[in-house]
Amino acid sequence: MTGLFAKVRQLLLGAPRNPLNSDTMRHMALIAFLAWIGLGADGLSSSCYGPEEAFLALGTHISLALYIALATAATVFIISLAYNQVIELFPSGGGGYKVATHLLGPHAGLVSGAALIVDYVLTIALSIASGMDALFSLLPASVQHYKLASEVGMILLLIILNLRGMKESIKFLLPVFIGFMLTHAALIFYGILAHKSTLPYVINNTLTETHSLSHQMGWVFVVALLMRSYSLGSGTYTGLEAVSNNVNRLAEPRVKTGKWTMLYMAVSLSFTAGGIILLYLLWQVHAVPNQTLNAVVFHSILGDSSFGHIALIIVLALEAGLLFVGGNTGFLAGPSVLANMAVDSWVPSRFRQLSSRLVTQNGIVVFGIAALLILLWSSGSVAWLVVLYSINVFVTFSMSILGIAVYWGRHRQAASRRWKLRLSFSIFAFCITASILVVTLFSKFTAGGWVTILVTGAVIGLCLLVRKHYANVATQLLDYDNLLGKPSSCTHSPAPALDPAQPTAVFFVAKHHGVGMHTLLWVLRMFPNHYKNFIFLSAGVVDVESFAGKSALEDMQHEVGKNLNFFVDYCHQHGFAAKAYSAFGTDSTVELVKLAEQVYQQFPNSIFFASKLTFVNESWITRFLHNETAITLQRRLHKRNLQLVVLPMRVG
Repeated sequence: MTGLFAKVRQLLLGAPRNPLNSDTMRHMALIAFLAWIGLGADGLSSSCYGPEEAFLALGTHISLALYIALATAATVFIISLAYNQVIELFPSGGGGYKVATHLLGPHAGLVSGAALIVDYVLTIALSIASGMDALFSLLPASVQHYKLASEVGMILLLIILNLRGMKESIKFLLPVFIGFMLTHAALIFYGILAHKSTLPYVINNTLTETHSLSHQMGWVFVVALLMRSYSLGSGTYTGLEAVSNNVNRLAEPRVKTGKWTMLYMAVSLSFTAGGIILLYLLWQVHAVPNQTLNAVVFHSILGDSSFGHIALIIVLALEAGLLFVGGNTGFLAGPSVLANMAVDSWVPSRFRQLSSRLVTQNGIVVFGIAALLILLWSSGSVAWLVVLYSINVFVTFSMSILGIAVYWGRHRQAASRRWKLRLSFSIFAFCITASILVVTLFSKFTAGGWVTILVTGAVIGLCLLVRKHYANVATQLLDYDNLLGKPSSCTHSPAPALDPAQPTAVFFVAKHHGVGMHTLLWVLRMFPNHYKNFIFLSAGVVDVESFAGKSALEDMQHEVGKNLNFFVDYCHQHGFAAKAYSAFGTDSTVELVKLAEQVYQQFPNSIFFASKLTFVNESWITRFLHNETAITLQRRLHKRNLQLVVLPMRVG
């Protein structure tokens, strides 16, 4: 049964990858074009609903939409340029979370990270719901009750695709992205050229209405109306931060690749979003029940012929498809944020682990389940999800850009001559994103935006509790290290030779010397002079932190070797025969089992020992926060008739 499960798993997810092979990292790295598709789809897909929200917010004053079109295009470039600086300063990834953490403080980083987590879950839910709405609008009413089930099925499909790997999911969705870009670029170009003669009239009408409104209602009313429209269309800018979160997944040179990706995103999004708003104006679009404004304007452009009808179906189907691709961005960027927060102990450490396919599978599954729950809770209502959306991303935008401004303020002496320009630009960009955040928050709060704030606050609260637990455990383990893990003061003596025929004690050790020494000293005390050989095994885990680059992998391997040498040296100094073995992989348990079998072949009289942390108040929560490696090892070794003794080590 186990063999069948392994075959099915490999069929669905693909063969395991070797994280220590340099070709593996090179194969997984994204060039700018693929990164634009995988990470830029979220922003581009928002052109299916962001411009419409902004346009409808103007009410009867639609001629003012020209300002919104220009402001939207400009804002995309402003945010993109700001995030270019984030990519420069943090080429190992982490984006808004790392900027806030390192430049504003750890708790600011927590707020930014929690906001991103909630935002990416909503990205998945909203994109899938919007895509299915667009797709089912082309189908008869008799099948509408299958829409929610189809949304669930799409999320499950995206989970499987992303468990196979980032590049694999992008390549699968690439045709949809390319199809969307080609059709929409053609429609925007044709739609503008077909009405180019009316452009002077549109500009004149905009200026006339602006002058008239300012006289009738005052400039405060005009500015407030424009700000509300501009802010309600803020969903257009979501996704621009995704590249900075995943710089570590880009092809070398990473910073250059990241900047090219941001350029592709900025040009495509500003052209599409601004162009669509301009089409609304030129073609004098009005809201039609059960149709999006995009559907209305594209219908006007394509006409009522048979060709036009078929072309419209294709265009709307591609919009639906791109929304699915945009939802996939949540699976690409969200787990990356979660993994970086796990490195800093804000969330359970298991979220920093990589699967055999070298993806953050725990994060992918959690984001998928969270999006499913929100879809089921909201019954797939796009109107309700839109209210919750786009608040949090501007929390991160504002904190990231504020962090950049603080950076240039602190480093103005050592910075280049352009520090004044960069500082001024960062302050200007912060004012824009902060003003959008304030207006969006006030506009959406009573309509349901409070739910986003409440959920984000709950995530922050949970993270604080997790961090407190890990900090307490780390403090006590450090005490053990200081007490038991100091180098021996004994003089070196010739190391005795290993005798495979003699009783052998094999120890599983990790990074804390104190834990390993607790186990070793317990064995020496309970079995004096019994064991003649002492073997130490350790597995270096290739996780998000160590897989950041070749140097990070080498540092991890060096640390494992240094840790093992400590125990071997201790034994040699006390006249014990000792040896160490190490292995490296994404699953420490799998690697340790392999080492144990290898050692048992050489030393058949072996007994294995490991320590397990126990807590005063043991519960499923502590078991979830800690990996329970010793218990898993014991179960797997016992199946192979190898004896493992687990020694409790109390903390808390």
